[in-house]
Amino acid sequence: MSENKGMISELWSYLRIRKKWWLLPIILMLVLVGVLIIFGQSSVLSPFIYALG
Repeated sequence: MSENKGMISELWSYLRIRKKWWLLPIILMLVLVGVLIIFGQSSVLSPFIYALG
């Protein structure tokens, strides 16, 4: 395998080869929560993100 593969391509190949498709929703939700936390700290959208929770 190539040594310069990115993290996303490594994760995709792991999911595809090992057939662990049930991990995909968990990973997507973790990424979404992380993005909300990053944007919720200091953003103009903070009040709207706070209202979602």
